[in-house]
Amino acid sequence: MTDPIVAVSRRQALQALAAMGVASPAWSLAQSAWPAKPVTMVVPFPAGGGTDAFARPLSAQFSRLTGKQMVIDNRGGAGGTLGAGIAAKATPDGYTLFMGAVHHTIAPFMYPKLDYDLERDLVPLILVANVPQVLVVNPKNVTAPDFKSFLDFVKKNPARLNYGSAGGGTSHHLAGELFKLQSKTFITHIPYRGAGPALQDLIAGNVDMMFDGLGSSAQHIKAGRIKALMVSGSKRSPAFPDVPCSTELGLPDYTVSTWYGVWAPKGTPADAQARAIEEIRRACQADEAKAVWAGQGAEFPNLIGAQFDAFIKKELAKWSQVVKASGAKLD
Repeated sequence: MTDPIVAVSRRQALQALAAMGVASPAWSLAQSAWPAKPVTMVVPFPAGGGTDAFARPLSAQFSRLTGKQMVIDNRGGAGGTLGAGIAAKATPDGYTLFMGAVHHTIAPFMYPKLDYDLERDLVPLILVANVPQVLVVNPKNVTAPDFKSFLDFVKKNPARLNYGSAGGGTSHHLAGELFKLQSKTFITHIPYRGAGPALQDLIAGNVDMMFDGLGSSAQHIKAGRIKALMVSGSKRSPAFPDVPCSTELGLPDYTVSTWYGVWAPKGTPADAQARAIEEIRRACQADEAKAVWAGQGAEFPNLIGAQFDAFIKKELAKWSQVVKASGAKLD
């Protein structure tokens, strides 16, 4: 007998996909048995970054619940666009998925030529995590005890400090450019090949600061390796209630969040898409995954299919304006 919760979940997923114009073929035995073999999740950044911080616990729960391995394939480079291009060109059989992020709605306005089109070549399945950006500093390089002291120092010492990012055109980069615009300061951008390497250099003191997703910085903040001065948005993070938010610090328009979602290559069978949504949703709602999300100050938005697609369109419009206003360029 079919579990009614699973049946409803699959129906919701198929309805969401139908709303996007994805044809629903007759369910074959092979399709309904998905996954019948290991599934590859392309992660377009090196291990240790924010995307990885959610992809790995998700893959662990997916593997446990389905009995089929989800293999993480880290393909870093070019601000996440290299991995996106690889995923977009993968065989659309349901066995290659892609975990992208907010960076992929910025890239079209930063890179003059991409070898893929986010809306044309990839199908949005489910938005799995949303975390606020956090301003973190190396406590040895930046000795300011709080955000106000830090801001006073930056204003009096333009170009004295630098900030690392996951690469040109990523949310880390644009978060820094937006901060410079709104705080009327100047800090130097240092791009890396992913948030993981940038974060390691921040911890080592090779860069001074970083605008990072709270998910990848959380464990290092708790361990005292880096210090959080501000979280983006209008409310404090429940995971770090002592860190003030940008609104209360006098930057009410500084709202940047890092979100992560899963796509499939265009042409992936609708039933495989629906099953992927269903199983990824179950994995994210497992107690073990909920604990990881909470520990990183993340929410599980649970937007699927057409809902996720509408969200992406809003993000594309937003970042197009930010890139234009900031004059941000690739370094």
